[in-house]
Amino acid sequence: MIIRNLSNEPSLLNHFIAELRDVDVQTDSMRFRRNLERIGEVMAYELSKQLHYSTQDVITQLGVAQVDTCKTPIVLAAILRAALPLHNGILNYFDKAENAFVSAYRDYTNDSSFDVNIEYIASPSLVNKTLIICDTMLATGLSMRLAYEALLTRGTPNDIHLVSAIASQQAVDYLNDKLSDDVTLWVGAIDKELDHHAYIVPGLGDAGDLAFGEKL
Repeated sequence: MIIRNLSNEPSLLNHFIAELRDVDVQTDSMRFRRNLERIGEVMAYELSKQLHYSTQDVITQLGVAQVDTCKTPIVLAAILRAALPLHNGILNYFDKAENAFVSAYRDYTNDSSFDVNIEYIASPSLVNKTLIICDTMLATGLSMRLAYEALLTRGTPNDIHLVSAIASQQAVDYLNDKLSDDVTLWVGAIDKELDHHAYIVPGLGDAGDLAFGEKL
């Protein structure tokens, strides 16, 4: 797997990540969602440099301009629910992308261990397209791997990109071991630890709850 950790480069992305983490800023759920959306926009711009382009003649009022435009057919997939603002940010840039959605949730047992279950998938054909899968947090990496496998039942894409705001080193190592070498992971920051609940430390907390409110 190809790993692109964008925190290694100074940019405004680091500011958006900082606000996601900040407990004082997190009290504003609308700003939390907007920061995730802006992170998605930055990720989409960086990822766009890896896509395929062709020259197009564009007629202006004074002549014809030749412009390299992206012709890559894209399917943008979100892992529900926390990834929705990140998904929207990416979609702001890839406005012609088709969309897919996968539900993944932790099913806890009495000893606080858990499995990840996939219950729902809605996706167009992925054949000969570029697949982008986004999830706000990669804690263990299991949800991303299962979503990846579920989506591939809809066909074989030409390229696959994974997008996340924050990942644990454990998740990065796990996905690097389990996924194909030509998959690219785009991540805003990589944290070293998971706690005993498998939450990323320092992380930011529960992204879904911060974006949309606490669940029962």
